[in-house]
Amino acid sequence: MAKAKTDGAADAEQGAAAGTAAPAESVESVESVESVESVDSTLGYEQARDELIEVVRSLEAGGTTLEESLALWERGEALAKVCRRWLDGARARLDAALAQSPDGPEAERA
Repeated sequence: MAKAKTDGAADAEQGAAAGTAAPAESVESVESVESVESVDSTLGYEQARDELIEVVRSLEAGGTTLEESLALWERGEALAKVCRRWLDGARARLDAALAQSPDGPEAERA
């Protein structure tokens, strides 16, 4: 998992570096969209959560440029979406399993 964190930090730094030399709506916007798409298809919940924790720590620690902070924030948003999708999927599976249970969810409450 440490590799995923390192790769994610490197991606954020590369995105920030590209954003410093580019106009506001060009390279940086394209890279953040590509980053979101690649995050969605490659990370499991635990990996996304761990990387999100590292992103938050980096932002809280400060010492980054505005561009780096924005790149980290965008990466964090993308990772949070991945986590949310995994959790929503888990909730749906639990709800489906409870609905198929012979006793149903109401029997557990009684």
